Order: sequence, then C-alpha cells, then structure tokens
Amino acid sequence: MSIKYTPDHEWLKVEGASATVGITHHAQDALGDVVFVDLPEVGKTFAAKDIAGVVESVKAAADVYMPVSGEITEVNEALRADPSLANSDPLGAGWFFKVKLANPAELDALMDETSYTTYSANA
Repeated sequence: MSIKYTPDHEWLKVEGASATVGITHHAQDALGDVVFVDLPEVGKTFAAKDIAGVVESVKAAADVYMPVSGEITEVNEALRADPSLANSDPLGAGWFFKVKLANPAELDALMDETSYTTYSANA
C-alpha cells in the first residue's frame, strides 16, 4: 500500500489494482467547513484529470479531479450523509470514492508524501 498526492490536493491510497481517493488536509483547510459533496456514480469511468465530483464549503466550491484513469467502484455514502467527515478525518473516514485503476503507470506522475509536503507548503 502506498499513498500518492496530486497537485490539485487529492490523495490516493493505492492497494493493488485499486485506490481510495479523498482530499488532503491542505485542501480541507483551504475550503473551511465542508457542507456538501457531490460524488460520482459507481460504474462510471473517468480519465485522469476529469472532474469526478464537487466539494462545497461555507467559503467556496471546488472540483474534485480524478487523479488517475479508472472506473468508480464505490462511493462513501457516510460522507454524503455527513460532509464534515472531509474536515474531521480527510485521510480516513472522509474518503470520497474508490477507483479500479485503468493504467497503474499513471501513478508514477503523482507525488509521494515528502514531495507533496514541500509542494503544499508553497501553495
């Protein structure tokens, strides 16, 4: 299992041929209190960098981008019911969706934790 990060402040926890996706601490800090999430449909296929969902907060709305190409296999219904999970536990219970990877080589273009920490400190 490894965790990767995108320049758009999404994280992916990779487990074999699938990954769990959510927004980072940096993203939820910038957004403020999350009040609504629009999650993708299970079974829908996205290309990397497609808009896969939306997160709305008291401050702003932001798109959630698909970090890699693949098919949505599960969405976090608990997050839909309680969007504040994206604030209270963004790397755990506040995950957004799970994706079956179409091209695992796309993971190579994403950042590891050290690179992301440096990147987000300058964002």
